[in-house]
Amino acid sequence: MHYQIKNNTIIYNFPKSLSFITKKGKAIYGPTFKLYNEDMSIIRKLFAYIIGDHPTTISLDLDPRKGLMLCGPIGCGKTSLMKLMQLLLPIEHRFQVKACRDISFEFQKDGFDVIHRYSKRSFTIIPGRKTPKPICFDDLGAEQSLKHFGSECNVIAEILLSRYDLFISDNLITHITTNLDVDQIEELYGQRVRSRLREMVNLIDWPDDTPDKRQ
Repeated sequence: MHYQIKNNTIIYNFPKSLSFITKKGKAIYGPTFKLYNEDMSIIRKLFAYIIGDHPTTISLDLDPRKGLMLCGPIGCGKTSLMKLMQLLLPIEHRFQVKACRDISFEFQKDGFDVIHRYSKRSFTIIPGRKTPKPICFDDLGAEQSLKHFGSECNVIAEILLSRYDLFISDNLITHITTNLDVDQIEELYGQRVRSRLREMVNLIDWPDDTPDKRQ
């Protein structure tokens, strides 16, 4: 654990946590992985949100009741940061990062059960209470519109609409990474999805001219 809770206050060493994330990043993504100074304001937001430092999260203009939507160009580091940040958490608090492209292939194979699979209440059990477990839908917009026995469905749109209902009723959190901007999201998924995402997620975005860090 890279933070402690004393007198209802979260205490942590941010530089030490960055060193841990960098070490894990090199182990997962290779020895050239690094954190970039120009991303540090975004990293601070993610860090405060992920570990549940609500006062800092709010001071950074994020609503801790909502999920996160990371928007930016290809290769800016959205997915890697979401995967690495949660390694700061105990295993029982970590969430699944699921590629939207894989979900579309699951729909082609398994049909409409896939919508329920990613919309159902999944709980993290903590002594004395249980909390809805988030999912991060990775690379929103990269999936194909596939058919199941001739039936075509915008499966990601249906999943997001269903999760919105659970966000309202059960505080179910949804995280997203995407290369799309909000207008492109509306074009692909409709005005209803765009409207509900505005209520469900905090938007964190990289500048359009951010270079591809995979180069």
